[in-house]
Amino acid sequence: MTVASDVRVPPENSDAAPSGPGDAASLESAANAARGTGKRDYVQQMFSDIAPRYDLLNHVLSLNIDKAWRVKALRALGWREAPRGTYLDVCAGTLDVGAMLSRQDGFGGFVVGADFAVPMLQHGAGKASRRVLSPVGADALALPLADASVDGAIVAFGIRNVADLDAGLRELRRVVRPGGRFVILEFSTPRIPLVRWGYHAYFHHVLPLIGRLVSGHRSAYTYLPMSVAQFPTGDDLADRMRRAGFATVTWQPLTLGIAAIHIGQVSA
Repeated sequence: MTVASDVRVPPENSDAAPSGPGDAASLESAANAARGTGKRDYVQQMFSDIAPRYDLLNHVLSLNIDKAWRVKALRALGWREAPRGTYLDVCAGTLDVGAMLSRQDGFGGFVVGADFAVPMLQHGAGKASRRVLSPVGADALALPLADASVDGAIVAFGIRNVADLDAGLRELRRVVRPGGRFVILEFSTPRIPLVRWGYHAYFHHVLPLIGRLVSGHRSAYTYLPMSVAQFPTGDDLADRMRRAGFATVTWQPLTLGIAAIHIGQVSA
């Protein structure tokens, strides 16, 4: 596996402070980013700003259900078929998924945790030893990895933040070895009307308020439901994975359709 040496996580600048535009401009930037305009710059800055509170808010706002979802996603990765292999956690954030994989009984491999919001990686850097989990500052659209260099890849709640979804899927297809799997864990919109109503009420009203109060960011948790609303449905995402070159694509809803797991395999 080849990893570019110039994308390693740099020392954290403890004097840096989040900054951003006023409320109206910030909300407009979030809405534009959710639709795809200026998405890369907005997402990178937004996640850099909320990094200190990200883990807390993830677990609080999901009522801790997100942990069980991650366990299922890792199981879907099929790492036990190559327990000493190299795996990629892309859009890795604070490295929750990579660290969880490194702690699995029987796992003797190595995990690369890639994200372009370096402060997120810095806040998760102590979750596992560098001998088993390496944080790498890198864009999901241009991974510093050789073709067919990882045994599997996973992205948890990050693929909808990629500026070009189809290009991102093709890039993941490029780095996964034949026979390896790519797993997506992402929010979705429930199909049952009553569940969908409650989901929208929480996602669009309660979550942004709590997220703003705890994180101090003006628009991050308004962007989240907007981005989910713009994201492809389960079948549509599966079709886009197939067009990117993944075979045997399957998917399943989780917790009444609040989230979903998609699995694609690279043909052997």
